[in-house]
Amino acid sequence: MGPRRAILLDIDGVLTVSWRAFPGAGAAVERLRSLGWPLAFVTNTTSLPRRAIAENLRTAGIEVADGEIFTAPRAAAAFLRQQYPEARCLLLNSGSVEADLEGVNVVESDADLVLTGGAGPEIGYDDWNRAFRLLLKGAPLVAMQRNLSWVTEAGPQLDIGAFLAGLEEASGVKAIVIGKPAAEFYSAVLRDLGAEATASIMVGDDVESDVLAAQAVGMRGILVRTGKFRPEALEAAAGRPDDVIDSVADVPPLVGPAPLE
Repeated sequence: MGPRRAILLDIDGVLTVSWRAFPGAGAAVERLRSLGWPLAFVTNTTSLPRRAIAENLRTAGIEVADGEIFTAPRAAAAFLRQQYPEARCLLLNSGSVEADLEGVNVVESDADLVLTGGAGPEIGYDDWNRAFRLLLKGAPLVAMQRNLSWVTEAGPQLDIGAFLAGLEEASGVKAIVIGKPAAEFYSAVLRDLGAEATASIMVGDDVESDVLAAQAVGMRGILVRTGKFRPEALEAAAGRPDDVIDSVADVPPLVGPAPLE
């Protein structure tokens, strides 16, 4: 028997935009299942817990199980339980992901660790200044993700990475990044699936965080021309995807049946 294979599918920008499915997304997922591919749905989304994400996908016509969703908050919780089990965390995040932060002690005051999620209007100057002062006192900085932007029906939106860079520069503290593009994020998903990186595939719309990061751990990287894809970003990228396709609908004919193990 050979190594187990799997396909990791980014959600936002690959399967959906503002929780509306791209044409053919639901059919592509079902076709990949029929071809024998184990699937994982991976996301840096920090506005919703994975149960709500799965429900949104099902409502959009993409059949997934809650347990197939792998989020940055879920990975961050596992990291914090292992590395900072007693930490009192100041959480800067737009949305509610407490359900995925099992075992994490989120507090309003007297924090000794700064945990960031995703950007939003409810995170204001006072919040960033509190985090800045904690970092100056020696608090670690843990980021669920550091995306610079994401795409909605209204167009591109700034994400936490744009603000995180300023916080790092001002404080001199470098964030520990847990979600994509961190190698440990991809490795943790593959471990959960029992899959080998060299036998698995990542499909994403961000050439650096999705595709090249997955290639760095040994996976095949497929870039789709949807979501945040921009030709100039591909041209300027530090490497090249294994494949560039128009949409997730093109994945099943590209990859074919999962090889027998």
